[in-house]
Amino acid sequence: MQVTETLNDGLKRGYTITVTAAELTAKVDEKLREAQPEVEIKGFRKGKVPMAMLKKQFGQRLIGEAMQEAVDGAMQSHFEETGARPAMQPKVEMKDGETWKEGDDVVVDLSYEALPDIAEPDFSGVTLERLVVKADDAAVDEALGNLAKQAQNFEDKDGAAENGDQVVFDFTGRIDGEAFDGGTAQDYPLVLGSGQFIPGFEEQLVGVKSGETKDVTVSFPAEYQAAHLAGKEAVFECVIKGVKAPAEAELNDELASRFGAESLDALKGQIRDGLEGEYAQASRAIVKRALLDQLDTAVTFELPQSLVDAEASQIAHQLWHDENPEVDHHNHDTVEPTDEHKSLAVRRVKLGLLLAEVGRKAEVQVSDAEMTQAIMGQARQYPGQEREFFEFVQKNQQMQQQLRAPIFEDKVVDLILGKAAVTEKEVTKDELKAALDALENEA
Repeated sequence: MQVTETLNDGLKRGYTITVTAAELTAKVDEKLREAQPEVEIKGFRKGKVPMAMLKKQFGQRLIGEAMQEAVDGAMQSHFEETGARPAMQPKVEMKDGETWKEGDDVVVDLSYEALPDIAEPDFSGVTLERLVVKADDAAVDEALGNLAKQAQNFEDKDGAAENGDQVVFDFTGRIDGEAFDGGTAQDYPLVLGSGQFIPGFEEQLVGVKSGETKDVTVSFPAEYQAAHLAGKEAVFECVIKGVKAPAEAELNDELASRFGAESLDALKGQIRDGLEGEYAQASRAIVKRALLDQLDTAVTFELPQSLVDAEASQIAHQLWHDENPEVDHHNHDTVEPTDEHKSLAVRRVKLGLLLAEVGRKAEVQVSDAEMTQAIMGQARQYPGQEREFFEFVQKNQQMQQQLRAPIFEDKVVDLILGKAAVTEKEVTKDELKAALDALENEA
């Protein structure tokens, strides 16, 4: 077997791999000898079929397998010996594929773009500022008040219903005098002004009293999810069974216990920790972006054009679907990347390769526990189907990579931040929000 270099231009590599006819024949014979003990043909005992007969019956089929194994083996040996790492799946084409016949040498062309050699920069020269926000008493009290609203009760009241009151009622909806599926309920609790029902419904219940009957006439929106109701006028007969006024929960230990805390002070402590955790996440996003911006400017190396082209195409395709959400398939015209897409692709590929190389050299690993936690986090988006989702991920390598990639990236970013010069600056939550808004506007 012979491997001859035909192209070495930048990151582009080309080779000719030659498997001689004798080598191919030897490989086929080897496969036949391996299979011989298990082969049984009429007229011969198991394992006693002559090689000549085996070659006549199975030889043609094994030639293709032997070719593939020989070429794959040559490729693997090449990458092991040279240390080259292809940026994408190498292209393998058989020379004279249509005219090849048994007894000829097998000659294939191998081409690919290699990943570049990346010199790790001196991260100690990277200077960054991390914004720190402490949760003040006002923010804690505001969050506590929101929890109290969530825990509010409703108490019976005399008089007419107002916005914010809860109306308990039975209703039956009819279109052209006929009741329709899903248009009835009993003892339904509806907070007026909550927007739970279609537009115009809740407003017509303002002013009702317990014991009254009220006909509510509304039209379903033209884009209503139930096609048989969309755009149609309906009359709902509503029997009012109770009107209740909101009563906010008191800020005490009892309220705290409803949220799993031992006391009101303990609940405030949990709220403070939660708020500061949210602030820290926002601050991390800002400092990570600043880090990547500096690395993008400071680091230069040749990029595999195939990766840039693929990334630009992916960006253009995704943005097109974002702008055309009604198209949920890929049977549409090709979306050509713009210069902006290509520029963004260059940045993503450069930073992706740099972080991958830093992580590879530092032997950064994503643990099984981290992967399990990530899978469980995603599975919670499919209530009742968590087990099925978990099993799906276990069998899907691409999905596993999608979950592993951001974990790996964050660990590498933490590694770099540990080497960089990072100072802290205490700011208000409004200043943090302004910085985060600016970051999102730049994205």
